[in-house]
Amino acid sequence: MQVRKIFACAGVFVTFALSSAYAQQVTTRQIALAGRTSALRAADGGLSPVTQPTSTSNSALDLSFDGITDREQRLANGGQTISTEPAQPGLCVANGFVLETTSGGLRVFDTAGNPLAPVVDLNTFFGYPPAFSNAGELGPSLNDVSCHFDADTQRMFVLTLTLERVGTTSELSRVNHLDLAVSQTSDPFGGWNIYKIPGQNDGTQGTPDHHCAHGPCLADFPHIGADANGIYITTNEFSFEPGFANSILHGAQIYAISKRALTSGAPALTVTELDTADPDLLLDGKPGFTVVPATSPPDNDAGELGGTEYFLSSVAVTKLLRTSEDEPSNERTRASDNRLRVWALSNTQSLDSDSPALVLHHGLVEVEPYDVPNWYKQKRGDTPLRDCLNDSALMTPTGNGCWRILFAEKPRHSTTELILASDSRMQQVVFADGKLWSAFNTSQPSGGDQADVAYFVIQPRVSSGGVGAEVVSEGYVGLPGNSLIHPAVGVTANGKAVIAFTVFGADHFPSAGFATLDTTSGAGAVEIAAEGLGPEDGFLGYQAFGGSGVARFGDGSAAVPDGDSIWIASEYIGQTCTFEQFVADRGACGGTRIASGNWYTRISRVTPK
Repeated sequence: MQVRKIFACAGVFVTFALSSAYAQQVTTRQIALAGRTSALRAADGGLSPVTQPTSTSNSALDLSFDGITDREQRLANGGQTISTEPAQPGLCVANGFVLETTSGGLRVFDTAGNPLAPVVDLNTFFGYPPAFSNAGELGPSLNDVSCHFDADTQRMFVLTLTLERVGTTSELSRVNHLDLAVSQTSDPFGGWNIYKIPGQNDGTQGTPDHHCAHGPCLADFPHIGADANGIYITTNEFSFEPGFANSILHGAQIYAISKRALTSGAPALTVTELDTADPDLLLDGKPGFTVVPATSPPDNDAGELGGTEYFLSSVAVTKLLRTSEDEPSNERTRASDNRLRVWALSNTQSLDSDSPALVLHHGLVEVEPYDVPNWYKQKRGDTPLRDCLNDSALMTPTGNGCWRILFAEKPRHSTTELILASDSRMQQVVFADGKLWSAFNTSQPSGGDQADVAYFVIQPRVSSGGVGAEVVSEGYVGLPGNSLIHPAVGVTANGKAVIAFTVFGADHFPSAGFATLDTTSGAGAVEIAAEGLGPEDGFLGYQAFGGSGVARFGDGSAAVPDGDSIWIASEYIGQTCTFEQFVADRGACGGTRIASGNWYTRISRVTPK
């Protein structure tokens, strides 16, 4: 194994080839998605009816249907999975297929909304033992899943972070890697090549040593992007701490890989890693954080300087992100800023060579003010899990109290969950029509108690002297009395865009929403693709399960182009039931939820006018 350091204009680039021993973990396999037939609809709970536009008479909504639900994901692989929150929906759309990923599973639909196979859990898809076996053994923990369809190569890419365990126990071993599945054709039911890229960066397996506290680093929150030449994976690299409460941010990492090597099924990869903690890449003494790579609709790649891949990141981040041992671990501040960081990685055509010669530039662009939002109230309704946790009257075989069904000892009282908005980190970046499009959460500019969406359309300029940018369009999207969280932007080749998000607040249970966007008229009115039927009522935010009363919901939406249309996916709540129904049906509520959670995802097709 050779580690080659390449010094080139504002950064230390480390190129490493995966060792022959590690390359043996690259596998080619048929994924268990077979059996596509619309007859599965009845056997798997049916298909939700297509909704019509609910907000305006000129809605761009063409189609809307339920994607993966909490219950479907939990019951995949014979129930050998673990309840997960939030949903983290992702989408790949191509050639008549809609592949949705969530925090624990994936499913294929056709473009009419018909499911073509049952939900497949991620552990099965990536070839691991079950997340939780019928024998009580735990498999690896797979997190932060995303999906990208590459129009140039007609391939789908599914990315996840895998955390290994100590044997089959609940203890994490701190071994972690980025698993990248690449479809062998444009058909998701065909074979997939699966690559494992080590993320510990402690000097083992050919990785650089970033000297993270207590040993291995953690490759957290991965994102995937692409240009004509490469696939780009970015992570937030932290020290790997038990419980993550005291983790220290080392800095965002950028991994660049030849697209042709990936799609040809190469048995081993050459990976070029760029570390934004390099002194020449710091801003205000801080490294990059959530540096998101751009994807592009067909024929929209940037060809300057031998091929250029763009990235965006925000500047205002919460103080919870420590970069040294001296900073407090539990202090949260409402950081604000009016700058975005623009990154340009050039000469990407060199990724096909044995010695890639990449050049990374970074710069700033001034934008409208934004800050880190908070958590917000949801509309009151039936929350049977919360009621069960607090109940002391129901008669059970072990005594009075519904809580006895779930706990041996009486848990802490749980309140109705607040819902956490995303912080101000980038969610998704698109390079289309020569511009960079993105959006993220901010608190309401007027100071109201709600989260809004800040959107940006930016014209980048790159040359051998650096990268610059100017704002083409920007603004806020809001709905009085309600929060819009976890936005994602999809853009067509001709510059028509849609922002997807979840809506909740005084007037809406958590609902799937969207707004159209273009550079001439800005953002359109908020529309509802699917109205929520009840409150968020999942385990993660309840005090009984160790939560703080604040639920993480969504953790992202998805928006991807398909010709003149944009497919979107967001988390929402597609069911409701009373405490009495919950108890009578052992938490299933007529097959609409599981006892520990009730999230749904909603997939829609929107054609901007």
